Amino acid sequence: MKRSPPSDIQLARPSFAKRWRTLSEEERALWEEIAKSTRPLKARQRKPKPSPPEAVAPVPGDVPAVPPSSRPARPAVTEVPAAPRAKPVPPLVPLGRRERSQLSRGKKDIEARLDLHGMTQARAHGALRGFLRQASEDGMTFVLVITGKGRTGAPEGERGVLRRQVPEWLSQPEFRAFVVGFEEAHISHGGGGALYLRIRRRAVY
Repeated sequence: MKRSPPSDIQLARPSFAKRWRTLSEEERALWEEIAKSTRPLKARQRKPKPSPPEAVAPVPGDVPAVPPSSRPARPAVTEVPAAPRAKPVPPLVPLGRRERSQLSRGKKDIEARLDLHGMTQARAHGALRGFLRQASEDGMTFVLVITGKGRTGAPEGERGVLRRQVPEWLSQPEFRAFVVGFEEAHISHGGGGALYLRIRRRAVY
């Protein structure tokens, strides 16, 4: 059985003492030559890291922008052209005394005549309108419309119906579109039973 060494005996440990020595003249000269031939390394410049974008606080009421590709397509709006307004029909202008005199003497030609004798009101109305339209399209200036004075001996209410009705028709817009004015004809052309009419060359429709 091994005996433990007495407690008062300490084991000897090797001690390492740091020793510094000075360089010799030759070593110092060699070190200086080496130091002169060396160059310091250039330090690498590090790129600065980009700073994160600043968050912009949303303004109340703002609507976030939507890219064009994600926006819903708007339906095409078809513009309906406005309907053209009807031209106003000018009022009638009576024939002057000079024009009536020239017509009665034959110095101005009567280019067409319409005789409404024996026609009913409905037939006479349609015939007069068609006659005036054609005269306007043909570029006529003066025409003669014969209404008749009415049958002799007929009751007062039935006598000369067309003689009363034709001037009233000519005062309406549908006839004023073709007629500038009218005047009772000279006795040589029928007197009170006929009318001189001046035609509007450019009819207003």
